[in-house]
Amino acid sequence: MQQRIAELEEMTRERKRAETDLRVSETRYRRLFETAQDGILILDADTGEITDVNPFLADMLGYTHEEFMGKQLWEMGAFNDIKTSKAVFKKLQREGYVRYEDIPLKTKDGREIAVEFVSNVYQVNHRNVIQCNIRNITDRKVVEAELRNVREELEVRVRERTAEVRTALSEIKTLKDQLEAENIYFRQEIKMRHQFGYILGQSDGLKYVLYRAEQVAPANTTVLILGETGTGKELIAAAIHQMSPRKARPLITVNCAALPANLMESELFGREKGAFTGADSRQVGRFELANGSTLCLDEIGELPPEMQAKLLRVIQHNEFERLGSSHTIKVDVRIIATTNRNLEEEVRKGRFRQDLYYRLNVFPITVPPLRQRTEDIPLLAHAFVERYSKKLGKQITSIQKETMKALQNYPWPGNVRELENVIERAAILCPGPALQLADKLEISCFPFSSTVKTLEEMERNQILKTLSETRWRIEGKDGAAAILGLHPSTLRARMHKLGISRPETGEPD
Repeated sequence: MQQRIAELEEMTRERKRAETDLRVSETRYRRLFETAQDGILILDADTGEITDVNPFLADMLGYTHEEFMGKQLWEMGAFNDIKTSKAVFKKLQREGYVRYEDIPLKTKDGREIAVEFVSNVYQVNHRNVIQCNIRNITDRKVVEAELRNVREELEVRVRERTAEVRTALSEIKTLKDQLEAENIYFRQEIKMRHQFGYILGQSDGLKYVLYRAEQVAPANTTVLILGETGTGKELIAAAIHQMSPRKARPLITVNCAALPANLMESELFGREKGAFTGADSRQVGRFELANGSTLCLDEIGELPPEMQAKLLRVIQHNEFERLGSSHTIKVDVRIIATTNRNLEEEVRKGRFRQDLYYRLNVFPITVPPLRQRTEDIPLLAHAFVERYSKKLGKQITSIQKETMKALQNYPWPGNVRELENVIERAAILCPGPALQLADKLEISCFPFSSTVKTLEEMERNQILKTLSETRWRIEGKDGAAAILGLHPSTLRARMHKLGISRPETGEPD
């Protein structure tokens, strides 16, 4: 009996300890439940009736604790999508767990918020209950949306900047190509300045030419420089450029007589890679190089007829397309043209476009031949003697009177260029300090007239004479090209044009 009493007392103590532990556990759970920073909703697993709700959820949705109690989940305004709420409840009963990362709820005042919804089923006192944890993610969604917007804006900016960088790189490549090409022509310009130094002469004819050049230089006017071969037309063109507002950029020159017709278009206007067979790279044309500067079209009278029409369009509209491209390029180029031909006569004969002639002949300047300014010959001769004596390492300090008289009496069909060549030959062969002519100057075979035919005959006779003296040797230091001051390919082109061929073969050397 006493043992039975002891057992009952022990069971009573254990029950009290269990009740105490349960009260402590319930107190701890209630504290956690009421202080949780997520919304918590407790449902009856059989009926869906709300049996408890924590303060955080009540504040989140704007309802009182009493408004939640005793209602079913889908009866609450916040969960007023009855069909969806019942479907969620059925899934909970069936699977015991559901999770939704983003579902909309409405607060009592009608605001829509986004929540994360996690529910599971567990037993309390042998009854199934459902605990729903509800977390407000509205602020997080706003931040995520802002981040997406920022990311999209950044992606747009990156694409725009990438396009800008690609455009800039393309422009840099174009400028690099243009700069490289300009450097070539700039070196050629420096070489030309070094070769000719300056324009020498005190004659009235030359002074008038320089006066006219000074008049037109500040304007953007097209200039046509006329004169015989060797008179220094290219020097006058360079002087006009150097006195113009465009002098900071190099003068770009193209010799229309030296280029074959099939290469003239790509030389003037450029070409794209693959424009024709052998065009393995893009080429910047002379017009593009001369943008913002001056383009000298040397010997414009030699320009092929098909190129005259294209040149006219560029002069009229300041635009062109590269060969092999449909993209129009706008340029700001001043034109200076030179010719030893009578362009009016060429127009009458149908070899030069009349409209192009009128476009070019805005401000004509005629450079007088050397025979019309004989008073400049001593000054030129002494300058050439000084240059070539230094070059040859000789001490040539004077020119014999007979030599100077012969120089002034000769009509100089090759003009200043021929005079320079004669002085150079004499300096090479000169044995002492006084210059003597190496050859007798012949004048019988040079009739003079202002007609184009006579100028061509003069040029033909001079070339034939030089070829004969060099035994038809064109290239090399003592070849005809060097003596005439021409590039070998230019001399061959002139020989072909003038019908000059070597007697033995019938072809130019």
